[in-house]
Amino acid sequence: MAKLKLQLWFFIFLCNLFLCFFHGFCSEFEIGDGSWLNEEDGVVMVQSGRNPQKKCDFSSGKWVYDQSYPLYDSNCPYLSTAVTCQKNGRPDSDYQKWRWKPNGCSIPRFNALKFLAKMRNKRIMLVGDSIMRNQWESLVCLVQGVVPTGRKRVTYNGPTMAFHAMDFETSIEFSWAPLLVELKKGPEKKRILHLDSIEDNARYWRGVDVLVFDSAHWWTHSDKWSSWDYYMEGKSLYKSMNPMIAYQKGLTTWAKWVDLNLDPRETRVFFRSMSPRHNRENGWKCYNQKQPLAAFSHPHVPQQLLVLQGVLKRMRFPVYLQDVTTLSAFRRDGHPSIYRRAMGQEEKQHLKDFSSDCSHWCLPGVPDIWNEMLSALL
Repeated sequence: MAKLKLQLWFFIFLCNLFLCFFHGFCSEFEIGDGSWLNEEDGVVMVQSGRNPQKKCDFSSGKWVYDQSYPLYDSNCPYLSTAVTCQKNGRPDSDYQKWRWKPNGCSIPRFNALKFLAKMRNKRIMLVGDSIMRNQWESLVCLVQGVVPTGRKRVTYNGPTMAFHAMDFETSIEFSWAPLLVELKKGPEKKRILHLDSIEDNARYWRGVDVLVFDSAHWWTHSDKWSSWDYYMEGKSLYKSMNPMIAYQKGLTTWAKWVDLNLDPRETRVFFRSMSPRHNRENGWKCYNQKQPLAAFSHPHVPQQLLVLQGVLKRMRFPVYLQDVTTLSAFRRDGHPSIYRRAMGQEEKQHLKDFSSDCSHWCLPGVPDIWNEMLSALL
């Protein structure tokens, strides 16, 4: 009888092993806590050669008007003045009421308690530039309404800031690193971008459970607005370099750090694609825009996105690319435009004389949708 049981167990083991390899389900990353590593709706590891049948592609769809939005209002105390467009006098509010509807599925509505329960005893950190700060403020505002007043606080540590939901022992953090790699002062106060150095920034990312990165806009600033005077790689100093080559070198330094320092069984890593600007003429400028664009004659794929995809494909670590570029490109109506600050009556008579911010986003607004996507991907 014992021999028969042993044979039966061995037969079941062989069947499971066969199914495992036949369907490609076996992975060294499935050992231990598999809950972090399931391929959820619309999540595909960019660098893996596999092409699993996706349940939902979040990046393809349309904006639908939804009266039940926004999910919070501009009185959220964690919003910076530059994005509180309603408080700053923007007369229309429909830009807050658009929801992204992927083709053939939907993104679950953000549930603050569910998100906090999922992130209990965990740290999530958003790393990048001012548009990532934009997204951090959105995420904090989506969550903070369910946290009692005395049980939430914000702390600061160097280039990082953190919102703490104390009862959940959860922190939602932002780390300022717009280029990811290091920008330092050199001789004669010259600003030097070190393409192969990252540790000064990366030391703040250690021990975090969920990391969300972005880096794109600062790499393509014109010479007039550039943040550095020289590039440095190894001991070589360069006055000029093709911006996309520099971007690739910087991202490669970041990718090597992730591959060498993070464990996919402990840390989940996302890279959010670039947020589009709407500065161009021919209806793209964002001032006085009140509707999303209906369609594109030919969707534009930014060079930065192609470079990013190339770097991610060469990584060993499973980084998830959260593609928000195309869906956000429809939303020329969602930027602060001239409503970056409150204006007096005299200024209101000459609105067209003010320059428009067509890069950042009004809140509530488009970054709330990015965070709904992020919550679903988690």
